[in-house]
Amino acid sequence: MTPSFDLAALDRRARELRARIIENSWRSGTPHLGSCLSCVDILVALYFHILRHDPAAPTAPGRDRFILSKGHAVPALFQVLAEAGFFPPALLADYGRIGSPFGEHPPAPGKIPGIEAATGSLGHGLPMGVGMALAARLSGQDSRVFVLLGDGECNEGSVWEAALLAAGQGLGRLTVVVDYNKWQGTGRSNEILALAPLAEKWRAFGWDAEEIDGHDLGAVCTALAGSAPADAARPRAIIAHTVKGKGVSFMEDDNNWHYRIPTEAEVATAKRELGVAA
Repeated sequence: MTPSFDLAALDRRARELRARIIENSWRSGTPHLGSCLSCVDILVALYFHILRHDPAAPTAPGRDRFILSKGHAVPALFQVLAEAGFFPPALLADYGRIGSPFGEHPPAPGKIPGIEAATGSLGHGLPMGVGMALAARLSGQDSRVFVLLGDGECNEGSVWEAALLAAGQGLGRLTVVVDYNKWQGTGRSNEILALAPLAEKWRAFGWDAEEIDGHDLGAVCTALAGSAPADAARPRAIIAHTVKGKGVSFMEDDNNWHYRIPTEAEVATAKRELGVAA
């Protein structure tokens, strides 16, 4: 039975992590800030309520697996992993520097504790997740696999090939979460390709699917907790409606923050809005 969750504690953690991500972007001079902020609540719900993991034994065979398929949002995952105890937060001071394992996309497994797959070439995460789910079944493990996709990433044909295979194999221990922030690098997602209605597309490919508010931590935790029961016959897709740049008024729903880097003054303003001490 999934334990109850403390929404106030999860919300506080999400706001603090958003502030760290924003400051990290400024200090390191690296972009993709808006894409990071839209998925923070999903990551917080996963790592502090849902996933079966042990930071002291990050490669334990029976662990749940998480793949950040939208690898450009890895600054958010790095902050969450540090907060969860996979490595000391102080190590992130070297983020983006030559020689640091902390770069702008997830490295190969083994480089950083908690990273399950090198991603960033969009469309690769779900095929790897399908492989992990199949491997767990063949080895008799009850591990669950969660894959976080971007909505723009759903342009990739490899996503839908993997979706067909997952449904065909009845991979009920596999869950996809789509960070549906309505933007991709060059414009509105639904104007570049006809994604909508997205939940219906996943259902048509043989998946159970539901839509939620991706910033309602209660809804996110509840949806994720209902994923991958032992007797599930179909994989599950959670379409999480999110806002790019969530949490900071001058960043929200502004696609310039896909590539923009904040100034020191903007970092201070963002922290005030998030209720985090500067």
